Amino acid sequence: MSSLPPFARLDGDDVSLVLDLRAGAAEPVYFGPTLPMAEDLASLCDVLRRGRHASQPDRPAPRSLLPFAGEGHLCAPSIVIHQHGRPLTPRMPLVAITQRGAGLCLEHRDDALGLSVQIELSIVHGGLVEFGTQLRNQGTHPLGLISLASLTLPLPSWASHMVRYAGRWSGEMQQQRLALHQGAITSASYGGRPGFGGGNWVRIEGDNVSEVHGDALSAHLAWSGDHVLSVEHNADGDATLTMAARLDASEIMLAPGDTFCAPRALVAVSAQGIASLRHAFHAHVLGAVVPEAAASTPRKVHLNSWEALAFDQSFEKLCALAERAAALGVERFVLDDGWFAGRRDDTTSLGDWVADPGIFPGGLDPLIDHVGGAGMDFGLWVEPEMVSPDSALYRAHPDWCLYLPDHPRLTQRNQLVLDLTRPEVSEHLFASLDRLLADHDIAYLKWDHNRDLFPLAGKGHAQVTALYALLDRLRAAHPQVEIETCASGGGRVDLEILERCSRFWASDNNDPIERLQVNAGWFDFLPMRIAGNHVGPSPNPITGRQVAMDFRAKVAMFGHMGVEADPGAMSTQDRQCLAAHIALYKHWRDVLHSGRLWRLTPAAAGVHALLAMHKGRGIALIAQTRQAATYDVPHIRFAGLDDEAHYRVALLPPYCEKARAQLSHARPYAEGVVLSGRALRLAGISLPLQYPETAWLVSVELA
Repeated sequence: MSSLPPFARLDGDDVSLVLDLRAGAAEPVYFGPTLPMAEDLASLCDVLRRGRHASQPDRPAPRSLLPFAGEGHLCAPSIVIHQHGRPLTPRMPLVAITQRGAGLCLEHRDDALGLSVQIELSIVHGGLVEFGTQLRNQGTHPLGLISLASLTLPLPSWASHMVRYAGRWSGEMQQQRLALHQGAITSASYGGRPGFGGGNWVRIEGDNVSEVHGDALSAHLAWSGDHVLSVEHNADGDATLTMAARLDASEIMLAPGDTFCAPRALVAVSAQGIASLRHAFHAHVLGAVVPEAAASTPRKVHLNSWEALAFDQSFEKLCALAERAAALGVERFVLDDGWFAGRRDDTTSLGDWVADPGIFPGGLDPLIDHVGGAGMDFGLWVEPEMVSPDSALYRAHPDWCLYLPDHPRLTQRNQLVLDLTRPEVSEHLFASLDRLLADHDIAYLKWDHNRDLFPLAGKGHAQVTALYALLDRLRAAHPQVEIETCASGGGRVDLEILERCSRFWASDNNDPIERLQVNAGWFDFLPMRIAGNHVGPSPNPITGRQVAMDFRAKVAMFGHMGVEADPGAMSTQDRQCLAAHIALYKHWRDVLHSGRLWRLTPAAAGVHALLAMHKGRGIALIAQTRQAATYDVPHIRFAGLDDEAHYRVALLPPYCEKARAQLSHARPYAEGVVLSGRALRLAGISLPLQYPETAWLVSVELA
C-alpha cells in the first residue's frame, strides 16, 4: 500500500470534513461547521472512534466513502461489476490522496482486477461539498458495470430522520419525514428521467431540527436519468446515504482503458437548521449552475397559451390573446402546443417542427411581430425528444425511435421516444431547432418531455448524455435564447439539466393550494427565481377547485410569475386584481429573486408562510389553505431579521376582502408599524387566517 497521511481535511468558509485514513480507507469522522485549523485531528478521530463490540469482524470494516463487498461492510457496496456475466468482488483500498486546488482526490486501486476509482471532493459555490466519482478499467479485459455510487456517505451520529420527496403527476415533491430504522429506505426511478417523486433530492435531520436550529444535511444527485437513493441503517446503529444513477444490466461496458464518470452528487450540511441548507443550495444554483442571464436579469412575467386556447388556435385568437396579455402587464407571450403542422390534438405531428399553414399562412413571423408590437417578447413550446407515429418524421424514419426488435412499440400520450444516441437523430433535431431559432425572433423555448422512456433498450444512460450534447450545441448556437425544462411538470428537474436551462416548470397543477405544497418541496433546494409559478383558471382544470383571483395571484408572485388562463374569460374585477398583482410582482421581484428565503412559524394547520429578504427589504406571503381549527391562529413569527434593527411592517394591497374586516387595527397595518427584529422573531404579528384561501402580503423594511 502506498504511504498515506493518517488524516485529511477539507475546509470551506462554513464547513469542514475530516477523514480518518489510518485503516487504509477514507472514513468521515466529522462533517459540519468549520473547525479551527489548529484542531488536533488525531485526538478528534480517537475520541470519535468506537471500540469493537461482540459479533463484529476482528478487524471491523471502516465506514468509508467507498465500501466494497468482502470485508464485512454492513451496507451496500459502492461498486458492482461483472466480467463475462460473472460477478467480481473488487478489493479497493485507498492508495493515494492528493490536494487538487481547494479539493481532495482519493485514489483506490485493485491491482489484481486492474481497477481504479477516484473520488474527488471539492467545496463549490455556496459552500456545498461536491462528490465526483469515476471508475477506470486499467486491466486487459472488458468489464460490465452494474452500479457505481456517486455518493456513499456514512451519516453522522445525530441522523435520526430523513425527508424524502415523493409524488406523482400534478403532485410533485411531497415531503415525507421518516424515522430512520434498521433496514433500508429506498427509492428509484425507471422511466429514463428522475420522475415526479423527486427521489434525487433528500434531507437528513436530527431529532429536534427547525428552521434555524439543529443538525441537518441535504443531498442531490445531479442527473437527468434514472436514479437510486438509499438510506441504510444497520444493526450497529450506523446509517449510510447512497445515491447513484440507475443502470440497466450490460448498459455500461468498459473496454480496457475506458473510464466511467458517475453523475455529481452535492451535499450541504448545517448545525443551524434547515434554512442554512436552503440558502446554500440557492446560492449554488444561482452562482454556479443556471445560465448567467437567468441568475441576473429580471424574470419576465409570462402568459402561456395552453389553458386559454389549448389546440383551438387561430392567428386571430392568438393575436387577441396577446393583446389581452399585454394589457395586464405581461412581458413574454408563450405559444404552447398546437402550433405546428397537423397538430389538432395530442395524437399527431410531434417531430414535424414547422408552423401549421392553416393557422399561420404567413408563418410564425406575423404573430411574433404582433407580440413584439404589444411590448412582449415571444416564446415557443417544443417537445423535441418525442415523435408521433402519425407524423411525417416517423413515416420517413420509423427506426429512429427507441424500440426492441420484434416487440410492439407501446405509446404513452400517443407518442414514442426518439433515440438521441443515433447521430442522425440528434443532427436532425439540432437542424430543426436551429432553423426555427435562426429564422424567427424567439426569445424562449419551453422544452417539454411528456413521456417516460420505455423501452430503454439498454440506452438510458447514453440517451441522457446525448440530450446534454444536443442542448449544449443549441445553446452555443443561440446563447440569447432561454430554455425552460418541463416534463409534464416536474418530472425532470436536476442541477445537470439546469446548467442548460433558465427555468423549470414545477408542476402542471396550477391550483394554488396544491402549488403551495409542491413549491414547498422545490424551494428546499431551488430558488424562486427559476421556478415557473402561474395564475391558472378557475375552476382549476386538474382539481376542479374554484379559488378567488386574489389568492391565486398572491401565490403565483412567489416564483417566476406567469399567467396560464385567458384574461378575456375573467371578470373585470379579476383582471384588475391580476394586473395589480403583476405590477406588485415587478416592484418586488428584485427581493423575491435575489433575497434569502425563510419559512416562518407557524407553518402548520394549513398555513404556508414565506419571507424573501434582501438588503433590508422583505416581502412575506402568509397563506391559509383550509379552515383553521380556532378563530385565532397563532402569531406569525419572523426569521431572517436582525434582532437589533427596527423594521416597518405593513400589509400590501390588494387585500383579501373576506378577511379584511377581521383585522384588529386595519389602519396601522396599512400605514405600517415599526418593531424590532427581536420583537418580530419572538412575538410576531397577528393576522386573520381563519378562513380558507386567505392570503396576505406583508412588507418588512428597515425603518
